[in-house]
Amino acid sequence: MAVFTIVVGCVLLITGFIVKPTGIIDSSVLIAFGEAATFCGSLLGIHYKYRKTE
Repeated sequence: MAVFTIVVGCVLLITGFIVKPTGIIDSSVLIAFGEAATFCGSLLGIHYKYRKTE
């Protein structure tokens, strides 16, 4: 699942460079990938907040 998320993110970034305006990645693409990566991480059990264990 994590590999799939990374591949989709790379495709989004490359597509952001190809469509007009060429060479500029819109912030909505970056936000969408960040949300998808966070969701994938939560499904895999990775905590968003760091907790110090003693």
